[in-house]
Order: sequence, then structure tokens, then C-alpha cells
Amino acid sequence: MNVDVQIPEEQWARAARRAAYGIRRRVLEHTINNNGGYLSQACSAAETIAVLYTKVLKIGKSAAPPVPAAFAGVPGHAHADYATGALYNGPRHADLDRFFFSPAHYALVLYAALIEVGRMSAEGLLQFNKDGSTVEMIGAEHSPGMETTTGSLAQGLSQAAGIALARKLRGESGRCVVYMSDGEFQEGQTWETFEILFHYRLDNVLVYVDVNGQQCDGKMIDVLDLGDLAAKLRAFGAIVYDVDGHDVEDLARPSAATGQGAPVVVLCRTNPCAGISLLQDRAPKLHYVRFKSEAERDEYRLVLQTMEQEG
Repeated sequence: MNVDVQIPEEQWARAARRAAYGIRRRVLEHTINNNGGYLSQACSAAETIAVLYTKVLKIGKSAAPPVPAAFAGVPGHAHADYATGALYNGPRHADLDRFFFSPAHYALVLYAALIEVGRMSAEGLLQFNKDGSTVEMIGAEHSPGMETTTGSLAQGLSQAAGIALARKLRGESGRCVVYMSDGEFQEGQTWETFEILFHYRLDNVLVYVDVNGQQCDGKMIDVLDLGDLAAKLRAFGAIVYDVDGHDVEDLARPSAATGQGAPVVVLCRTNPCAGISLLQDRAPKLHYVRFKSEAERDEYRLVLQTMEQEG
């Protein structure tokens, strides 16, 4: 929710669905044009990211240039004016949320979302994965929409926890909102962080998880089954909501549940082929799409044409 330009309550759900549709379409188009892309992540995450930006996040207007600037170098004395990609989420303020995007390989989805909600120019996506660009394939702290580097799974939650504790100590009312993938719960660092969140009663942390059941090696249930994730999180002291990750109203409902003495986790049950059923032909290896032939790419072009006509 942009605190400067409020979307009327009766309109936000329509805006969220439109943004989700646009995210899938843009990522599909990019994947076709570049013979590669994290397409299943866009299918599973589209509604969640759209709801975050149109309803959940309490942030100000973008303070970054619509077309991302070139990479200016790493932080240091030579770059006193260094700024992170968090500027696309507005300026920092004690009463505003800070957003942490943990699965950095979803970066293309995040960039598409920023375009759909008017925080980044579509022209910026032309810089994707180019030398000297901040619009990186695997997002880093200088990439649009990202505040910290989270390239290794589970780092985003850990960083958000430390900042959430600092915000508590400073008396800030703004939350730390984290977006994660379910694969990050195969990492020990995640569970260590939930111990910290519980110990310090960090109820200013709101976590949305893309539970799409997929990882780079196939189905998570075949690689390392998480079991009853909701029960495990509750055992670690979290308040847990289990929602339909493609229902914008369902996704939005838990967003006001913070401030009850514990972190809030929203498990978003999603389909990695949602909106692009053709992807199912590639199951269970859905992690990254690179076309096997021009004939296959033409099949996806037909899907894109249909989406453009329907949109």
C-alpha cells in the first residue's frame, strides 16, 4: 500500500489481480525473448507479490529513478552516497515497513511487479543481466526493490530479524516484511532465526512464504520433505496462517495480524504452473525454463499472444 496514493478499498483487489496478470505476462515475454527465465516462480508468486505492493506493504513513493542507474560500485569511502535498491520501496521512516526479498533468483518477478505498480519503468527490464547493470539476474542489494543481498537461501529472514530487533529497540512502529520460498525451510539458518524471533518476541516481523512445492532438483517432497510446515512453525512460536496463494483477498487477510507478541507467517499455497498450464509439460523440473527447441518456444509464444489478447 503506497501511503501517499491510497488505493480505494473496493478497487485494490482488482488492481492486485491486474498486477499479477501483468507479472506473469512480462516474465513470460522476457523468457521467450531471452530463451530463459524463472517462469514457474512468476506463476506461483504473482498474486502474493501483487498483494504485497497493492495492499500489505505500508511504504512511500519510490525514491529511485524509474530507469535504474548503472552499478556504481560497492559501498565504501569512495561511494559515500551509496544507496540500495530499497529506494524503489520508498524512503526509510520509523512508521513505514521495510521489505526483504529473500529468494533472489525470483528477481525477475520482483522487477515485473515494480513495473506493474508504477515503481520502475518497463525500459529498466531491458538492462536485465547486462554487464554494469543493477538489474541483475540474481538480485543483490543494489538491485531494484532489494535492500540486502540474499543470494544464498535463508539469508533474508536472518537479516530482517536483526533489523526488526533494532527497530524494536529504537521504538519504531514500522514492520519488517519478508518474502521467502518454501525451499528456504530446508536450511538450518531459517530455523535458527525463528528461535531468535521467538526469544525476542519480534512481533514486528511478517513473513509471506511461496509454498509451491518445487526446488531446483524437482519436487521438494522427493528431495527433502518438510512435513507439516505449519505445525513446525507454531512449535517455534510463530503465528501461522495457511492461505490460497492465488486468492488476493485470502492473501491480504493476515496482514494486520502483527503486534501479538510473535512473528506472523503466511503460508501461501501456490501452483508453479498457475496461469501458464503449458509449463506442466516440464514437470517436475520447473526451476528454470530454457527452451529445448524453436517449436517449443513457438508454443509459449502462442500462450503469450492469448494473454495479450485477454489482458
